[in-house]
Amino acid sequence: MQPITTTPPRNKVDPFESPDFYCLDDLLMAEHKLVRSAVRDFVKREITPIIEDYAQRAEFPAQLVQKFGKIGAFGATIPTEFGGGGLDQISYGLMLQEIERGDSGMRSCVSVQNSLVMYPIYTFGSEEQKQKYLPGLAKGEMLGCFGLTEANHGSDPGSMETNFIERSDYYLLSGSKLWITNAPFADIAIVWAKNEQGKVRALIVERGMEGFSTNEIGNKWSLRASSTGELIFQDVKVPKENLLPEAFGLKSAIRCLDQARYGIAWGALGAAMECYEVARRYALDRTQFNKPIASFQLVQKKLAEMLTAITQAQLLCWRLGMLKNEDRATNAQISLAKRNNIEIALRVARDARQILGAMGISGDYPIMRHLMNLESVSTYEGTHDIHLLILGAEITGIPAYK
Repeated sequence: MQPITTTPPRNKVDPFESPDFYCLDDLLMAEHKLVRSAVRDFVKREITPIIEDYAQRAEFPAQLVQKFGKIGAFGATIPTEFGGGGLDQISYGLMLQEIERGDSGMRSCVSVQNSLVMYPIYTFGSEEQKQKYLPGLAKGEMLGCFGLTEANHGSDPGSMETNFIERSDYYLLSGSKLWITNAPFADIAIVWAKNEQGKVRALIVERGMEGFSTNEIGNKWSLRASSTGELIFQDVKVPKENLLPEAFGLKSAIRCLDQARYGIAWGALGAAMECYEVARRYALDRTQFNKPIASFQLVQKKLAEMLTAITQAQLLCWRLGMLKNEDRATNAQISLAKRNNIEIALRVARDARQILGAMGISGDYPIMRHLMNLESVSTYEGTHDIHLLILGAEITGIPAYK
């Protein structure tokens, strides 16, 4: 039996136009708009034409890694002397907004490389480590991953079991990490582990080191085009020069996560904007009862609520970006934005799926792919509830998760 053809696949054309109801473009500098335009063109050219197929096959489009490097998506805020782009935080946020409009898995790849690999090397690494790793990571010649989460320790990373023992000229690393983005393709891993004194430190582990291996996690309903896996360390001899000298304790890991969470707040906005625009166009084109479904009150209600939520998220991202540029953004402020914008994006995606009816679950449209992806984005880099508790601790001074 031949499959039923519905409509021409939407991934052949990407007609996206960005909603800007409160004229936020007036707040952006020329550089911000140039970066956004360049990345939007890249997404339309390189991601949207192929991503539905890769998601259906549950395959990571590895050819995009070096292309991300060529457009400056890796190391965007790292100084140019180390191969980075030297951009500000607004430019970086807009970059991730556009990439996640294409797919959350592609933004995850870029976000990990920037915030969880290059950032800790630049912030906590030695001059030798910066010179050795950052230029290749920026060009996409190397891909990295971030090893913090373990099978038994997700929201409570302080209880991690991965550890290392000091030897004469190396550290002996043992343990494993799970649910690690980029793991199956990564050339290096930033691994957080406890030393003999029980203190958390960070090591740069390179693929090819004896005893270091990776597995890919399959059977995912979410982030299907993303590469997710496990890091396994069986008495891996890590040279002492691979210890990040300025990374001490979980507070250093949290600083990295704050960078990633900031990018996620912008990225989730991109997914919401795409779902809204697809639903708006569909509602204007789709005719029932001899008129476009956009003329019905309940459809207009959904569209109005979607645009309102997106506008709120845009304002939140812009203000947070300005605070980041001034080095004033707090952990709790970043946490609020991450949680809020993902919640908004999920609501927008669900309303868009309702507007599209049966077509909302079809691969001819991106709605269900975004909706499934956002279910993962809601729980990684801190779950929705953990971020509520972070804000609750900020409000009351009482950390409920301890």
